[in-house]
Amino acid sequence: MSSLNFNTSNQTYRQIMGNGLIYSVPRFQRDYSWTDVEWEDLWEDILQLFAVGGEPEHYMGYLVLQSSDNKKFDIIDSQQRLTTLSIFTLAVLKNFDRLISEGIEPENNVRRRDQLRSTFIGYLNPVTLIPQSKLTLNRNNDAFYQNFLVPLEPLPQRGRKATEHQMRKAFEWFETRIWQEYGTKRNGASLAELLDKLSDKLFFTEIVVGDELNAYKVFETLNARGVKLSSTDLLKNYLFSVVHREINDEMELNVLDEKWEILVGKLGSESFPDFLRSHWNSRNKLVRSSDLFKTIRGKITNRREVFDMVREMEKDADVYAALSAPEDEIWSQEQRAYISELKLFNVRQLFPLLLCGYRKLEKTEFTLLLKICSIISFRYNVIGNLPTNDQERVYTAAAEQLQNGQITTLAQVIDALKSIYPNDANFNHAFSGKVLRTTQSRNKKMVRYILFKLEQRISDSVHDIDSDLYSLEHILPENPASNWEQFTDQEQDAFVYRLGNMTMMKKSENRELGNAAFAAKRDVFSKSSFKLTQKIAAENNEWTAARIDMLQKWMAGQAQTIWRVSQLS
Repeated sequence: MSSLNFNTSNQTYRQIMGNGLIYSVPRFQRDYSWTDVEWEDLWEDILQLFAVGGEPEHYMGYLVLQSSDNKKFDIIDSQQRLTTLSIFTLAVLKNFDRLISEGIEPENNVRRRDQLRSTFIGYLNPVTLIPQSKLTLNRNNDAFYQNFLVPLEPLPQRGRKATEHQMRKAFEWFETRIWQEYGTKRNGASLAELLDKLSDKLFFTEIVVGDELNAYKVFETLNARGVKLSSTDLLKNYLFSVVHREINDEMELNVLDEKWEILVGKLGSESFPDFLRSHWNSRNKLVRSSDLFKTIRGKITNRREVFDMVREMEKDADVYAALSAPEDEIWSQEQRAYISELKLFNVRQLFPLLLCGYRKLEKTEFTLLLKICSIISFRYNVIGNLPTNDQERVYTAAAEQLQNGQITTLAQVIDALKSIYPNDANFNHAFSGKVLRTTQSRNKKMVRYILFKLEQRISDSVHDIDSDLYSLEHILPENPASNWEQFTDQEQDAFVYRLGNMTMMKKSENRELGNAAFAAKRDVFSKSSFKLTQKIAAENNEWTAARIDMLQKWMAGQAQTIWRVSQLS
């Protein structure tokens, strides 16, 4: 990250708000949305800080700021936390007002209240009584914050936006709990100590960037390391600012805001960046995650382009969400089966092609595309475990060609995928040695899927891979007893999770087998309702590493036919 233009440091709440700097939530950022769940968590953390033997400090997470002059800062991430802490601070000040109104140390408590206000909130202009705040909120929250919360005016109960009601509830929630914990002591010093000490106990990792592009790179880098920050909000702010600069029409901005919130609601804010990249790559050349914001910023520069992009996203959003939901009503029964397989395989590199294919192909052609993508994913990803970067480039190139009309038929799309279709020899070799450790639930489900597909081929019977009626049997047990001495320790480790060592049984048949020797298992296998399991009993008098290897090679030959695209073979 050293090549990025940003500064990072740990800062306490006092250092952030008590330094004379100005902070703004960008005009089009997300509205205040914390609920009593988050308020309760914060309050419990605060109480723990002041409990006997409690923690000396509490980490509040990342605070991403953007500034060109190091005096005024846009809050790119953590606006919910900073807004809530500001509301908490105002609730403390309101408790001072209650003490003052009851005549409790009025002069001292006025001085305490005013000092805390000037440190953490700002000040009231002595002539106009207009608040000069250190924090400015977005277009839907700031008027309520500045006109009612900051001056501690009576809060309106009706006729306000939902997000403003949420801010009012937050203020009242904290005001009540602070009074119950501190106000009833009738001691302004203890109330002041709460905020004064708390401001030194809460700290953030502050990241300051110089522009939106660096902010986006920070998001991408931190998200790749498991820290979820909202690049969605950053993109929204950019697109809305384009519209705002061109025509400051509140009605038009409200329409755009509504469309955006519907999109994010369908997909979830964490999934939205992945959707956006798939959507973009389904209509354009392949763009890496780290370059996506820069690319959009370069191509979407006016109001018409913003609305065109949002309309295009609306067309793709439902399909994208449904690609991870086999039960979605947009799928036919046949399509559901392939969507279920793709979900099981956990392959997402093909989403741009599927989004484009859904738009461009006839329904029957799209169904066949789903089937082909499922087969390629099984060969390439599940069995071959081959590089996904190469695969993504091929899928996205095919989507681009289909989108711009360079290719127009399903046959041409299939031909564009031939480089990521492992040939029979490579697939057979990879399958013959495949190990899937069923200690992982996803691998266990994958093995069931493979075995049921093999069973369907040799017996023409279809089974529900999720049914609780069936259980997965490791012929060589995962924890073998002394009656499995034909396997060395090294062989046991190498072969227990080979596909050739596993079969399916009805739970009622498998209940008593456990670690039984192969001779006892063979008798039960011979009576199984599964042809594959019967085959193991009929063809093996003993169970050894060589017999596992032979069975798996036979399985590979069957699999080569089951998962096959004739046009590519």
